[in-house]
Parts: sequence; structure tokens; C-alpha cells
Amino acid sequence: MALEFGLYCPIPMVSVGSPETAQAVAESAHPLPAGRRDAQYDLALDVLLTADKVGFDLTLFAERHLGHDMHAWVTASSIASRFEHMRALVAVHPGLWDPVMIAKMSASLDRIVKGRMAINIVNGWFDEEFEMFGGQVLQGEDRYQRTIEFIDIMRGLWHNESYTKQGKFYDVNNARLMLKPRTPEGPEIFSVSTSDRGRDFIADHCDWWFVEFPKDAQSSEEILKELEISIADMNKRTARSGRKVRYALNPFVAIGSSTQDAIDSTLQLMFKYDPDQDSRKLERRMIPNTRAGCMGKPEDVRKQIQRFNDLGIEFILMKLLPNAENIRRLGEEIIQPMR
Repeated sequence: MALEFGLYCPIPMVSVGSPETAQAVAESAHPLPAGRRDAQYDLALDVLLTADKVGFDLTLFAERHLGHDMHAWVTASSIASRFEHMRALVAVHPGLWDPVMIAKMSASLDRIVKGRMAINIVNGWFDEEFEMFGGQVLQGEDRYQRTIEFIDIMRGLWHNESYTKQGKFYDVNNARLMLKPRTPEGPEIFSVSTSDRGRDFIADHCDWWFVEFPKDAQSSEEILKELEISIADMNKRTARSGRKVRYALNPFVAIGSSTQDAIDSTLQLMFKYDPDQDSRKLERRMIPNTRAGCMGKPEDVRKQIQRFNDLGIEFILMKLLPNAENIRRLGEEIIQPMR
């Protein structure tokens, strides 16, 4: 089964062990000196263009509106236009955006990046962020119904000359998108959800599912068993609707002379550049992704990734230390040998 590899665009919300990210956070509330760009942008440009050259297939531009992070759509539009190979997966929070506007923005970016654009749907949970930026956090069925209408409207506009939908949350009458995506299919939809209702949403409306790591698993073997159960469950759900969902996973990946060396060197950099990081915060950001068995000798990491692939995982979104040297090494010692 073919396997793709990706990474996060380095921003404060998702990056650890980066002096540039620490600098960007420290400077975020103040004007920058003349002639300087934000340090997180320079880091993203360096890391992502390196990743594009060494074999990565996709970058996730995550979104944190209430934070130190640069805006995902702005960053993606600026950097992804320079990709020769990678796709740009951009986060969207239904409830903070109008679906007609996102349909237009997606079509625009898809044409700029030669049809290599996708959308990561994030239902949202951060009440303060939603309210500050003009949205509303919904619960239960309303949360999914709004997102379903959002996706229906985007796809309806991509695939039709005009589109009308009267829903519970959106009312679109004879809307037209005079700029279509580059590809007839339009951007793929990625999402993550763990609840029973959420899994039905994935099965019926999404193209890719980020399979959640079992939070109570204490070893890579336990993780493999739980992932196998989750994938089998999703296969049953998609069979009922006659659809196909593809599977993605986001383990922490680090290589060293041994498992302990990879872990120790990662932690050393994290504490060096994130001195305010306490052990509980560190644990929340690193575990359970570090228990996936993808930290150690390159051959051991490749073997573990292959085991995920054998389960049906087709895309590995790496959590990693974001620097160009590490990206090159992962490309040379993990990605290229697994082609």
C-alpha cells in the first residue's frame, strides 16, 4: 500500500524544541525591527522548502486564532506557492468562516498550488477563541450538522454552476463560484473525531481520517492493536454508505543511535528552547504520540511505520523537531528508503 509523509508547518501551537519559535513568541506582542520578518515565518520557509526537496508529500497548516501563531491561510498562500511536490492541507473552523468564502479561497489556493490543496476540518472546542473571532461553539448534534452543511456547500459550489441549500445553520440561494478548483474533484477533506457520532461523520463526509492514538495505551504494541480495531470499525461504517475513507496517523518521529538517544536528544532541545515548559505540559504535548514506536534507530522507525502501513495507514503526519537539518535527515533515512 502506498505511503505518504507529511509534517506540520512550524508555528508556536505545534512546534517544540525550536529557538525560532521561542523567539517568535517572545516578540509576538511587539513591533519588529525594520527589515525583519517574524521568526516563525522564516523558520517555516526554511523547514518546508527543505521538506519539499527531500520527499515529504504534505504540510498541515494548523490554525490557532487566539495565540502567537501566524494565520494558517496567509502562511499557506505565501509558502505553498513555492512547493514543487508537497500538498498544502489548511485548517478550517466551521462556525468562524462562511462556507462560500472558504470555497472561493480553497479554489484560489488550489489553482496556485497546481491542484495540491486540501482542507482539514476542525470542529472547534475553544469557547473564548470562537466568541472573540465572531463564532459560536456548538455541542452535540448541532456541531456535526453545521459542519456537514459547511462541507456540502463547499462541494456544491466546486461541482455546480450554481448551488442552493437551506439548512439549519446556512442559507445559500443560487450561489455561484466563478473560479473553480484546478482539479475536477476539488480539495480533499481531512478531519479527526473519536466519538461514535464523530466517526459516522467521518465515514459519511470526509476523505481522510486522522486516527486518534489510544490515550491509555502504554506501548507501541497496544497502540497497534487499538488502531487495528479503530480501522476495522471505520471500514464497517464506510461499507454501509458505500464510501472509502483513507487513514492518517501523526506519531512523533525522531532518529538517533537508540530509542533512548532519540528521546533524550529531543527532550534536551525542548527544554533548552522552551525553558518555561513544565513536566505536565511536556507530557500533554509529547504523549501518547511518542509511544508510537517511531523514535530510535532509522531502521527501527522504518519498521514501525511499515507496521502502521500494513494496518491500512496511508499517511504519516510527523510530529518532529522543526529544523532543516532534522528534516533532511528524516528525508534521507526514513522517507527515501521507504519509497
